[in-house]
Amino acid sequence: MELGLTDLIDPRLLPLVDASRAFYAKRVAGRGPSGWEELRAVRADAPAPAPSQPPAVEEVVVSDGRRVPLRIHAPVGRAATGVYLEIHGGGFYMGSAAGSDVRNRRLADALGVAVVSVDYRLAPEHPWPAAPDDCETAALWLVEHAEDRFGTARFSIGGFSAGATLATTTLLRLRDQGISALDSAVLQFGTYDLSAQTPAGRLIADEYFLDAYAGAASDRTHPDLSPIYADLTGLPPVLIVVGDADILLQDNLAMAARLSASGVDVDLRIYPNSPHGFTGHPTPMARAAHDDMQRWLNGHPRPSAGGSRHE
Repeated sequence: MELGLTDLIDPRLLPLVDASRAFYAKRVAGRGPSGWEELRAVRADAPAPAPSQPPAVEEVVVSDGRRVPLRIHAPVGRAATGVYLEIHGGGFYMGSAAGSDVRNRRLADALGVAVVSVDYRLAPEHPWPAAPDDCETAALWLVEHAEDRFGTARFSIGGFSAGATLATTTLLRLRDQGISALDSAVLQFGTYDLSAQTPAGRLIADEYFLDAYAGAASDRTHPDLSPIYADLTGLPPVLIVVGDADILLQDNLAMAARLSASGVDVDLRIYPNSPHGFTGHPTPMARAAHDDMQRWLNGHPRPSAGGSRHE
């Protein structure tokens, strides 16, 4: 098997490179806030999220005594064929579930699934483990209520950037509780080493979001904080989406290798001339990635309708 980076890129994507190159030539590369004061200013200046039509249903749910707000996009005019738990990005310290409304509505319409987005607490006001606690609460509520609420036990999870990290942590937490309800996961360019000790992790060692999210954690290699260090066995099939110009490319390659070595079914998709966050940009490459994710989710239903929720 050839493992050069170019060998991992689907040739059908190459005709889209020129459009991506033209888009990014006019776009200044961004960088996250460098401290609390800058973060507050960025939050204050952020525009209100675009609304979806129809709008999301807002609901606060409770599982195991913990409460978390959700935003729910159900298919219009038809029964849901599955549930997709979406975890938004934003470096663990920015963003909101509402910011994903338009994308999640499109996904609900395209796949006929109920898309549920969790409004987890943000760092640094609420450092780890607040965000994974909230994501776990949302997942546990869906494990218990998805079939009654949406008429389907088919259940997938996914996330964008920090959301991919939290999705991975959620998978691991449910596995450790003997819960096997999740059919698949779509992880878009997550960061998996928040200790900045791996070669990939060192590339982002000076980023403020690491300190904001980790807070007072004494060991940032804790698997719940940095899932690259986790036991990854027993997870459902995973699609990893990342651009070849992403600073987190090496982190995602390392996670794909560790998942594969742990016996997990991994589909690694690398998109040429694409930086971090590219699936949120208006390019043909982003549209191709979204089409790939939708096709992949459609191809990973639960093997049998009566599949067990607990091992």
